[in-house]
Amino acid sequence: MDIQRLDLKQQARRRRIALIVAAVVALAALVGFVSRLDPAAPSVAKSSLWLDTVKQGDMLREVRGPGVLVPKEIRWIAAESNARVERIVVRPGAVVEADTVILELSNPEVVDQQLSAVSALTAAEADYTAKQMGLESQLLDQRAALAGIRADYEGARLQAEAETELAGRGIISRIQARRSELTSEQLKLREGIEVERIEKFEQTLRAQLAAERARIEQLKNVAELRRRQAEALKVRAGIAGVLQQVPVQEGQQVAAGTNLARVAKPGELMAELRISETQVKDILHGQQVRVDTRNGVVAGQVVRIDPAVQNGTVLVEVEFTEALPASARPDLSVDGTIEIERLQNVLYVGRPAYGQPESEVRLFRVDAEGQAQRVPVRIGRASVNLIEIQQGLAPGDQIILSDTSQWEGYERLRVD
Repeated sequence: MDIQRLDLKQQARRRRIALIVAAVVALAALVGFVSRLDPAAPSVAKSSLWLDTVKQGDMLREVRGPGVLVPKEIRWIAAESNARVERIVVRPGAVVEADTVILELSNPEVVDQQLSAVSALTAAEADYTAKQMGLESQLLDQRAALAGIRADYEGARLQAEAETELAGRGIISRIQARRSELTSEQLKLREGIEVERIEKFEQTLRAQLAAERARIEQLKNVAELRRRQAEALKVRAGIAGVLQQVPVQEGQQVAAGTNLARVAKPGELMAELRISETQVKDILHGQQVRVDTRNGVVAGQVVRIDPAVQNGTVLVEVEFTEALPASARPDLSVDGTIEIERLQNVLYVGRPAYGQPESEVRLFRVDAEGQAQRVPVRIGRASVNLIEIQQGLAPGDQIILSDTSQWEGYERLRVD
């Protein structure tokens, strides 16, 4: 008869439990180990990457921006008064002289006002002449009266002197001599009064004539204004150059001050560049510029920096120091490169696709075996295509400059 061994069953159960526990622990340890492992480095084709080598030496800092060629001398011609456009004589693109008529305008009121101003001026000049003659005639009358009084005074003075001498001899009475002296003194006083009256009248005459001349001068100014307004009905170029714009149409009614035409001197051009507001802080007057006109590169220098920002850019004016090519025209699109400074004996490399100047970025450094390792790099001042390396790289290091955001979770790459 078989004997049941309970202790053997218990031992077998314990062995199974121990095996299960060991398997669980081993599985957990394996999972933990695998989780701590770095992800496998992805492979990247070298032809799809933009690589560059760190160099040491002089680095030229530059700023680049688009722009256009514009004339140095531009003249906008505005309407002197309200008028109607009767005829466009010259079309844009034509070569004009200073007296070339571009537009013909009409305004009957302007012509009538000119005639009225001329008539008022003529009448005022005639009144001035008549008033001057009348005042001078009065002055002559007063001078004639003064001359008569002076003659009477001289006669009375001589008579008084003679009678005084005769009275001293007893020939005539002293009363008669004294009467002659009083008459002489009275005529002398009248002479002084007449002299003062003439001086006052001369002052009055000058004041009245000055007032009339001021009125005539005012009327002359009005007449000159009306004459200019009438002449301005024939719009002239004003300068020799090329007619660029005529922003009105025949039959159009225009108000005073409306721009009617733009004339420019095409032979004297300058460049207007648009530079990013983040880069303009390093631009100074007199810095050298290279302007690409699509038909040659021309040298120039910065002559003005606009203090205002428009749409994230700042206007920089460049005056050329070399002759422009024959194909240069106003409004021609150009590219300008401004030389900021030359850095002496620095580490530099091509500018990466991301990362701002004076910041820290993480770049992939490629070794001789084709393994790319991400390293922290401190970058400094930047140029158009180059950037200064302050820390993290050495001369000869090869780095990836292209965008690596798709491998953000990897610290290593394999470059094939």
